[in-house]
Amino acid sequence: MKTLFLCLFLALNPPADSLKVLFWNLENFFDWRNDSTSVADAEFSSFGARRWTRKRFNAKSNAIAKGLLWAGAPDVIGLAEVENAFVLKRLLAETALRKMDYKIVHFDSPDPRGIDVALLYRSSRLILADAKPCHLFAADSSVLATRDILLVRFKDPDIAFLVNHHPSKYGGAAVSEARRQIVVQRLKQLADSLQGLGITRIVAMGDMNDTPANPVYRQLEPTLMNLAEPLYRQGEGTIKYDGAWELIDMIFASSAAGAGPMQILQIPFLMTRDATHAGTKPLRTYSGPRYLGGVSDHCPVMATIPLKH
Repeated sequence: MKTLFLCLFLALNPPADSLKVLFWNLENFFDWRNDSTSVADAEFSSFGARRWTRKRFNAKSNAIAKGLLWAGAPDVIGLAEVENAFVLKRLLAETALRKMDYKIVHFDSPDPRGIDVALLYRSSRLILADAKPCHLFAADSSVLATRDILLVRFKDPDIAFLVNHHPSKYGGAAVSEARRQIVVQRLKQLADSLQGLGITRIVAMGDMNDTPANPVYRQLEPTLMNLAEPLYRQGEGTIKYDGAWELIDMIFASSAAGAGPMQILQIPFLMTRDATHAGTKPLRTYSGPRYLGGVSDHCPVMATIPLKH
């Protein structure tokens, strides 16, 4: 409890010369209501297969809030796998985050599972300029049924954020590779356009569903550099699969952003012993149908952006 109070004190008194930027895939952060036509909504509801009740939703919300406070209440928080604005409003209004000054940026996406990306920001530190969802397009110009890239621009300081959740390798890496190529090309186009408008501080973050080893990310250079590469070379990761860590959650930044090194946050109370393999792993909300009470199979990542040069 003392640690949480210390984290809250530091969060309410952040350093003025830098921005802390965090990204976290919250793995199926659904509300408990069966109120949409999304593929997963019937599963994640009070009477669905997962028995996703209001009590369990509140427990997950409180754990997310505690994790964000443990991380120092970052100034900018990119999120993936959130169902709607409702879950974000509840997160900010009914957990320890209610003491903070976070605002929400969220748009519904065409993803068939009903999961979106979103961004939270400290309104005392940043002034919103504009935000929009950036659709992804197939070769025939049709909109891809997946998560949009969320573009959020701030003024004073003038900086832009691009929040991503790229298509997964479900069905095979080779089959899905073309879709991830489309997203990376779209990300490059957005970053280059921002630079063309004179916006030089750019940060892209997200669950890329691939590792830095994929040469596709070289397309983003020199506009955006991958802050995850040093950690990848050291064998670190954000998700554990068959006992091995994989680094699929990344932060990219322009040189003008002056970003510090990316960190992978293993939040102690959101990690659990790996009973099958050595070490620990992130504590998920479910393991198959079994409720565990954690938050996600992903560790969050964080970087610091200096405001003074």
